[in-house]
Amino acid sequence: MRSIVRNLLSQNNISQVTEAEDGVEAMRSLLDFKQPKPDVIICDLHMEKMDGMEFCNKLRLSKQDAIRSIPVLILTGERDQMPLEVARQVGATAVLAKPISAPDLCQHIESAVGFKFSN
Repeated sequence: MRSIVRNLLSQNNISQVTEAEDGVEAMRSLLDFKQPKPDVIICDLHMEKMDGMEFCNKLRLSKQDAIRSIPVLILTGERDQMPLEVARQVGATAVLAKPISAPDLCQHIESAVGFKFSN
């Protein structure tokens, strides 16, 4: 899934992307004071080790102001509305259905970060 998202982003000239193997690695990277913080986080609802809901919840409850407010876009193939609503309740900026097109993903990123990417 990460390679698909990376390709979608590169189609819109977004090349500065940091990847994590799973939710635990992503959280560890975010909590590292030495690492630059991203403008937006894109994750899957069903990540390994820590799912998207738990990840988003921990992010929103973090003691670090710098990461609490980072927009989180959760991608999912889930059709059951309950987990999608829970993801929103724990602070997901948007819950996006897979598959998603490059223009749609970029539109959601632009909305989340508040600026338009040049195409």
